[in-house]
Amino acid sequence: MKTFGPFGPKYAVGVPLRQLEDGDWLIEITMVETGEKTEYRLAHLLDDPEAR
Repeated sequence: MKTFGPFGPKYAVGVPLRQLEDGDWLIEITMVETGEKTEYRLAHLLDDPEAR
């Protein structure tokens, strides 16, 4: 589980959805508190901290 920045909401990492033209990937993520699913760039995901 990860968070958006050091104090942001928690999210669970899902499956890769598709590769983008710039070589990055869109990954499905699920917001822990709401269950909402959305897409997030892998490059951004790798920069986010692990949830505590």
